[in-house]
Amino acid sequence: MKLAPTIRAAALCTAVALLPATTAGFAQVEGNATPEFAKLFAIYQRVKTSYVEPVDDEALIRGAIDGMLASLDPHSSYLDGASLQRLETMIDGNYQGLGLSVQMEDGAVKVVSPFRGSPADKAGVKAGDYITHLDGKLIYGLEINDAVSQMRGPAGTPITLTIFRSGREDSLEVTVTRGVIELEPVTYELQSGNIGVITVNEFSRDVGADVNSALRALREQASGRLDGLVLDLRRNPGGSLDEAVALSDLFLTKGQIVSQRGRYRRDTMYYEAETVYRGDVAAGLPMIVLIDEGSASASEIVAGALQDHRRALVMGERSFGKGSVQSLLPLTNDSALKLTTARYYTPSGRSVQEGGIEPDIRVPQLSDPDAEKRRRFALRESDLRGHLVNEIGIADEELEDDTKEDPRFLLTAEELAEQGIEDFQLDYALRTLRRTKATNVALRN
Repeated sequence: MKLAPTIRAAALCTAVALLPATTAGFAQVEGNATPEFAKLFAIYQRVKTSYVEPVDDEALIRGAIDGMLASLDPHSSYLDGASLQRLETMIDGNYQGLGLSVQMEDGAVKVVSPFRGSPADKAGVKAGDYITHLDGKLIYGLEINDAVSQMRGPAGTPITLTIFRSGREDSLEVTVTRGVIELEPVTYELQSGNIGVITVNEFSRDVGADVNSALRALREQASGRLDGLVLDLRRNPGGSLDEAVALSDLFLTKGQIVSQRGRYRRDTMYYEAETVYRGDVAAGLPMIVLIDEGSASASEIVAGALQDHRRALVMGERSFGKGSVQSLLPLTNDSALKLTTARYYTPSGRSVQEGGIEPDIRVPQLSDPDAEKRRRFALRESDLRGHLVNEIGIADEELEDDTKEDPRFLLTAEELAEQGIEDFQLDYALRTLRRTKATNVALRN
């Protein structure tokens, strides 16, 4: 069985490689016994004999494991029981709960993003929110698995979240009614002017094939041919590296898509466009990729590949900046180690670690009255404690600024709403493609 690699409760994105289970060598490092293990065992013995209360071995060992992995980076973790079961739930495609992607940050539960259309999304929970209480009970300092377990429950049951939101002095309480969360990784819609919009919410199994099917459906719906395509990767926390490659391959005819480079030569891999779909399935259709601060890992792989090959214009806000690959290393039948094993690089050799993908044209979400506050306080990979450092360095790219000539940038969110613009970034992308169509027609005439 292929494991879906997105660990929603613990990390933004995990590119999973299943490796053989192993227990040999746990007391040795690269064949040499280490005296540091003697210190660990000595502390264990002291705690067992001298702590004020009896301590369970399982709690001590789990604490040692969690502490060890937390010292590495924010995305390495130990998975067992409930956490592995949640991984299988993601494979099944649905669960009952709130519809949130969360991670633990300094003991607090931070919302990476709500799933589009989920109960949490409809109730107004936003990316960057910190959940401090559930039904009035403090959850600060809980294990992420315990916090997620409390948020999940039978569909139709309510739960009250106490939320701290950057930019607000007071906390707010939001009551959410749990529902059946149908994971819908790919959705699509035909906009006026025969512009197709394909939204990828996560990189789970078969996303590449699903996007190809969505493109065929859009062509059937269009009155005539499609004149443009928007690939919306906003608030997409990532997922499978293989699916990111498959999606990129849809629109590229040749060349490298991404490379991953690890500690050893065996961890270095290059992914090339294989023309599985006999070339660019969009046949050179003008294309815009939308990203924001919630676009991470697999989303950044796709945006970086299409940007480097100049196949698409990338628009929106700078992405999250997660440029590492995690592998799932089985330990026993019901436990595994999710470990950072490589960094990935775009075709031009850029590492998005810390810096993220800079859009070709930066477009803020002006239609959201709280967008500016969230943009100022948005946390990215570079803000996470213990994140990997970008060894190449973060490029200071100059962005196109022709958007400032558009008078709509002078409007408030309320004025945009009066014009019927609910999603300014998407609206700007659609208008850009329509202008491109008009220019092409004029040139042909």
